Amino acid sequence: MIAALHRNPLAVIATLAVSGALLWLMAHLVTVKPGVLFWISVLVLWALVWIGNDALSGISTLSPVATRFRNLAVPAIFGLTLLLLWQLVVKGFGISPVFLPAPSDIWVRFSTSFATLKADFIQTFLRAVLAGWAIGSLAGFLVAILCDAWGFLRRGLLPLGNLFAALPIVGVAPIMVMWFGFDWQSKAAVVVIMTFFPMLVNAVTGLEASGHLERDLMRSYGASYFDTLIKLRLPAAMPFIFNALKINSTLALIGAIVAEFFGTPIVGMGFRISTEVARFSLDMVWAEIAVAAIAGSAFYGLIALVERAVTFWHPSYRSRKDQ
Repeated sequence: MIAALHRNPLAVIATLAVSGALLWLMAHLVTVKPGVLFWISVLVLWALVWIGNDALSGISTLSPVATRFRNLAVPAIFGLTLLLLWQLVVKGFGISPVFLPAPSDIWVRFSTSFATLKADFIQTFLRAVLAGWAIGSLAGFLVAILCDAWGFLRRGLLPLGNLFAALPIVGVAPIMVMWFGFDWQSKAAVVVIMTFFPMLVNAVTGLEASGHLERDLMRSYGASYFDTLIKLRLPAAMPFIFNALKINSTLALIGAIVAEFFGTPIVGMGFRISTEVARFSLDMVWAEIAVAAIAGSAFYGLIALVERAVTFWHPSYRSRKDQ
């Protein structure tokens, strides 16, 4: 069946549209404890969506725009299917909202508490996460340059970097709150500590990525250390540096949210999650999780786009582009 769908893109689209629409309709009309026939229908529709999505992922495209659309549509369809199944299971089995709210309940809370979620986003992400990510990544990069220029610094600082990376965030966060206060500055300090070491290790490794032949050629031209660094070694290190930036984008958000559990003003994602859990308001907790997931994914995607523009020459990117 999948092989036949591969040869007929219109059949794939029709299968996904019909089965997805029926699954969406069942998710909105489901009652508590429906019959066995209902769940059999759900499984059949879910299987059709699965088969159609698998066929969509294998369709050959002739233009880059169509390829990009296909690559975006496959995970989007998969995610929407999971949300519909989540809605069906919660409503169909009558699961308590205190235990697991339905996506529809989370959306209602999201729309009614948008102002609160916006204030929490500004406090946590725009202030603590971005500032800590920028300072920690820049500090790790600059220290990596120093370690590359003076070998004894590498032998002395990298073991200390391992030590800092192993520090538990639940122990560091209260200390940062005592040092920098209850506002976003203490959370940014936690993020700096979490993002410094990944950038240091990746940048040091990247600066060694250029080959000996290229370095010998630069020396034969009489290039200084800084000429070689700017024109050869830093471009070769860019894939490693962007890898650290992407890793740090997720670490920064996690660190800032966890740090807010240990002292913060009455605003912030971590503060809201901790207080709403105590009030058994799980729909608000999931709304905060959704905001964090969207913000983190968008931040990661933005860095990936910049990486493509900067490292378009790299073999790994060319191989992905040809697929």
